Amino acid sequence: MKVTLKTVLTLATLFFISVCGADDSPWRKLSLNNTVLLTLPHGQVVIELAPQFSPKNAAQFSDLTQQGFYDGTKFYRVIDGFVAQAGPKDGSKKDKSVPLLAMESEWHTDSKWTYTPVQQHDLFAPQTGFKQGFALAYQAGENDSLGKAWLTHCPGTIAMARNNTADSASSHFYFVIGQAPRYLDRIMTIFGRVVYGMQHIQAIQRTAVIEGDAAVEPRHFTKIVSMQLMSDVAKAEQIHLEVENTESTAFAERLVQRRTRDSAFFYKKPPPVLDVCQIPIRSRLIK
Repeated sequence: MKVTLKTVLTLATLFFISVCGADDSPWRKLSLNNTVLLTLPHGQVVIELAPQFSPKNAAQFSDLTQQGFYDGTKFYRVIDGFVAQAGPKDGSKKDKSVPLLAMESEWHTDSKWTYTPVQQHDLFAPQTGFKQGFALAYQAGENDSLGKAWLTHCPGTIAMARNNTADSASSHFYFVIGQAPRYLDRIMTIFGRVVYGMQHIQAIQRTAVIEGDAAVEPRHFTKIVSMQLMSDVAKAEQIHLEVENTESTAFAERLVQRRTRDSAFFYKKPPPVLDVCQIPIRSRLIK
């Protein structure tokens, strides 16, 4: 039997998943208590929070959401190909009413910690991969006894904005809307990701213009109509979702397919590398 690169990658990936005790269900249902419904003038967006990685930041965002804190605020810093940032007016009473947050940009891992690997030695990390649907990077410690992991700035992630000092985030947040700004990894706190309605995030009014163009007036900035925990939304209006289970063998096989590009379309084969930010995690509505 001819042993191809695809065969080697498939066996290696599936072996890793089996050792890690993967849940073979290809889909994972999202909790209504852990998803947020963002309503914009032009559509609805669903955000999955990541309290397992950024507990304090996710909790503060969730609490503010339940208070209606973000309703009526605007996306005031929106740069094409970069981020869309929103929050209350800087220095306002509302802005100052929120306590500052400590950075939660990385965490320690022990020898029992597992994830689904994607690529070794990308531009920003020794290893990239996925855990529970979130793209991450990983750096092993000595003998793998104490490593570090952190979430990555892939398109659709949501993170806390801050001032120059590390522990200065409070309520302002941003979505990544362009090419992944991975140089922000480990110095910002990512606490969630868009799982539905990314096209509406991309349609947010840009506030930065090219030199010589007329400035965008604040009255044209995109406003947040409302932000609610999905569990607080009226039952008839709730959006129920399942997302791809990144711990499943089906997902591992999809990674191999994306890396090897076996389709006849690729009459010239690209190198067998895979950027973690170029693997969209699929979602579907539950009727």
